[in-house]
Amino acid sequence: MKPIPTFCKADYQFLRELILKSKNETNTKEANLLSQELDRAVIGKESELDSVIRINSFVTIEDVQANKQMKIQIVLPSAADLKQSKISILAPLSVAIIGFKENDQVDWELPAGIKTLKVVSVDNSDVLHS
Repeated sequence: MKPIPTFCKADYQFLRELILKSKNETNTKEANLLSQELDRAVIGKESELDSVIRINSFVTIEDVQANKQMKIQIVLPSAADLKQSKISILAPLSVAIIGFKENDQVDWELPAGIKTLKVVSVDNSDVLHS
């Protein structure tokens, strides 16, 4: 069963606004998927979100089948830079893991099939707390 994502109220509202602003662009599918994740999300207290993936989180994820790890940072679309492993919040990978915490496993749908990703670590030292 898929874990339930958790967001603080400020991130939740920010992501809702971001979805509304970006629906007319090429990422309608991702915006809709993110919206669905927000629909089933739990709103948590800021103090409870230390190990939860948020905007600006540094995340280590593992492709369970391939046994490969990668480190990424989830950023706003304007700050995305693949060369620096900065992935837009509206990219499919970010949508798949945002709101989840360390040790959660999520399935990520790719054109080649479904991958299972495990959240190995989350570093929120650069996250702006509201």
